Amino acid sequence: MQIERAEVFLVPLRLREPFESSAATVQDRIIVLVALHGDGKTGWGECVAGETPHYSPETTETAWHVLTRLLLPAVVGREHAGRPGVGGTVWTPARGHPMANAAVEMAVWDLQAKRDDVLLCTAIGGTRRAVPVGVSIGLQRNDKALLEQVGSSLEEGYLRVKIKIRPGRDVGMLRSVRDRFPTASLMVDANSGYTIADLERLRELDDLGLMMIEEPLAPGDFQGYAELQAALRTPVCLDESICSVVDAQRALELGSCRVINVKPGRVGGFGEARSIHELCLGLGIPMWCGGMLESGVGRAHNVALSTLPGFTLPGDISASRRYWERDLVYPEWEVTDGALTPLESPGIGVEPDRARIEDLSVRRTEIA
Repeated sequence: MQIERAEVFLVPLRLREPFESSAATVQDRIIVLVALHGDGKTGWGECVAGETPHYSPETTETAWHVLTRLLLPAVVGREHAGRPGVGGTVWTPARGHPMANAAVEMAVWDLQAKRDDVLLCTAIGGTRRAVPVGVSIGLQRNDKALLEQVGSSLEEGYLRVKIKIRPGRDVGMLRSVRDRFPTASLMVDANSGYTIADLERLRELDDLGLMMIEEPLAPGDFQGYAELQAALRTPVCLDESICSVVDAQRALELGSCRVINVKPGRVGGFGEARSIHELCLGLGIPMWCGGMLESGVGRAHNVALSTLPGFTLPGDISASRRYWERDLVYPEWEVTDGALTPLESPGIGVEPDRARIEDLSVRRTEIA
């Protein structure tokens, strides 16, 4: 398969409401889209880097530079044999930058799946169709607003609710949620807002019946996480700490967590995500796919990954309307009976709304 040309779009989208975590507050999202053309087909990928380096060192600006100067010039015009991400069939001269790399790798997967006339989930080895999903709720202005958000999410059919926390907005707030919704599947995400010195505070969460506590300590502090997990009944879930299968293996060997959140954009694409999946599947470690405030393009890739058999917990892959007044794809993603289902069309299934993407883009370039 030859990639004949590539396009990159920078598309600003405003969230329906600000999304606040312990790390940052996001109101306006800059979506980086990659389109690869070959054999009369177009494959789409999305770079999930943020506007600022709060979550990872990559940003939309660094990703644009790496994509347009290094990655795409190395891919366009070359023959790529075999499956992307396997045996170095697509790889490029940029060390690091997993989010930029993932945008290219996943676009190649989409292009190859369309060329083969198969669903993307089938191409990557997915065995399920309906993917159970949850929702992530940012920090709210007060407990009343949080209770309203949790209640509406459960009414919409989401199977799990994730609540952002930070020191001072944690135990008391969560007790009010648990009192109101005693049987709801709840988890929390601290976005590295705590240290091991907060151990006693975090132990108070054990009495709330949470599914897990996600990434409470600094990313990569596997020894600290091992100490924390040994002291808690509640499973610890690692997110930002897991950037590769090597990270996952080290964390599991040390006992740093009992659950892993795999984001394909964070780990460099489907190749590394599937390696982590195989490791966790073999050890019986539950997984789920997290979200990065993606458009419907990135969401499609997350849905495809979540069809792999090891993704047994509901992921953060909400409906389009959860975050956007209008998405960049059609049809938009909708939750039915607590699940999202890949559409029965080749590749990612949904169709990027090219006219809308071009109209909203503040920057666009082509590599041929």
